[in-house]
Amino acid sequence: MIIEQPARFLRWLYPGAIWRMSPDERAVYLTFDDGPIPEVTPWVLDVLDRYGVKATFFMVGDNVRKYPEIFEMVKSRGHRIGNHTYNHIGSLRHGIHSYMLNVEHANAYIHSDLFRPPHGWMKMGVYVALRRRYRIVMWDLVTRDYSKRLNSKQVLINVRRYARPGSIITFHDSLKSHDKILYALPRAIEWLQSQGYEFRVID
Repeated sequence: MIIEQPARFLRWLYPGAIWRMSPDERAVYLTFDDGPIPEVTPWVLDVLDRYGVKATFFMVGDNVRKYPEIFEMVKSRGHRIGNHTYNHIGSLRHGIHSYMLNVEHANAYIHSDLFRPPHGWMKMGVYVALRRRYRIVMWDLVTRDYSKRLNSKQVLINVRRYARPGSIITFHDSLKSHDKILYALPRAIEWLQSQGYEFRVID
């Protein structure tokens, strides 16, 4: 549960980050990390269109550089964009200056005030520097669709078990998650809608 729904002590590490939206409204916020990629992102967009859902995509800058037409497709369909660094780098292995250069390199392509750190960790100096420039968005529920230890049904079970009002729910439009979201994403949306949840973008 510490992974799927971060414990309170983890949220205390970055108190200025957004972990969950208002718990007083029956709404959830779908997010996707690591795209855009041609094998997965267009399919995700078609699923979201089918159900009338808007989401927030935290994109890797180098993927945006390689696939600008998919980047434009995401924007044209009314979804929100966020920064996920240029090379999907972790803060713990980089100095503050080099990490911030990487983030800004990504933002030259992405142009967003939202940021999500790959792997969910930031050095405190990086966190402080990022807060001056971005709204840092974490998550209330990570589906773990990237995990080799989980199958597609278990990913869906994570959504059904941990979703709650205000949840920021994280999927991945990546190759390592593709086989699991093919099954889990449409079923998760259908279940959330059956529970009366509205879908919103982080704005």
